[in-house]
Amino acid sequence: GMQVNVQVANGDDNLQIKQAENLLTQGVDVLIVAPHNGEIAASIVEAAHRQGVPVIAYDRLIKNSDVDLYISHQVVKMGEMQAKYLLDHVNKKPANFVVVGGSPTDNNALLLHEGQMNVLKPAVDRGDVKIVTDQYAKEWQASAALNIVENALTQANNQVDAVGCSNDGTARGAIQALEGQNLAGKVLVSGQDADLASMKLIAEGTQTMTIYKSIQPLANGAVDAAIKLARGEKVETTETIDNGFKK
Repeated sequence: GMQVNVQVANGDDNLQIKQAENLLTQGVDVLIVAPHNGEIAASIVEAAHRQGVPVIAYDRLIKNSDVDLYISHQVVKMGEMQAKYLLDHVNKKPANFVVVGGSPTDNNALLLHEGQMNVLKPAVDRGDVKIVTDQYAKEWQASAALNIVENALTQANNQVDAVGCSNDGTARGAIQALEGQNLAGKVLVSGQDADLASMKLIAEGTQTMTIYKSIQPLANGAVDAAIKLARGEKVETTETIDNGFKK
C-alpha cells in the first residue's frame, strides 16, 4: 500500500542536478540516478543525504560520494567478453588491435577498458597482439570513433586486424572508417548494447559481435532496492566496488 512516485531525469549534468533538487523539494523517499557524469553526480548524493534521502546509482557508478547502492551489469566482464571474442577469432599473430573506449567521463567506459586489458595485456606480453592505438571516444560519439580508427589505419598502413569498440555506436563509427579503406568485413569489430542498427551490420558481416544486456533484471532490481531503501530496510549485495570515497 505504499505510493511510489517515479520520475526520470534525462539530459546533461546541470539538468540532472536541477531535476534532483526539484524531486528533493517534493519530498521523495529515494532517488535513482543514472548519472550522465559519474563525478558531477556526487553533488546530487550530497543534496539528497542532507535530507536523509538514500540514492541508488543506476547502470553507472557515482564516484567519490557516499552513494547508498550501485546496481549495474557486470561491466568488467563485458569488456573481457569483447576482447576474448576478438582474440579467439583473429587469425594472425601478432594481430594488430585498435582499442576504442567510450566516454572518459563515464565510469563504465573505464570498467570496460579494464576488462578488455585483462584479456589483451597478457596477449601483448605473449607477443600475440600489438596495440596500434588505444583511445577514448568523447561522449561515446561515433564520429570520435571514426577519427580514432581513420588515424590508426593511416598509422598502421591499413594493417589492422581487430577493432575493440566498447559499444555499438562507436563500432558503427569504426566500420565507417573501415569502409573508407574497403576493409569493412575483413577487420573484426566488437560492440555492446545490441542496437538494432548494429544487429543489421552483424547480419551484413561488417560488425563481428555485440553483447546484449537484458534491461529487465537491472530495472526490476533497482525498483526492488528502492522500495527497500525507502522503507529503511537493508539491501543485500554480493559484491563491492570502490568509488573513491568508499567500498
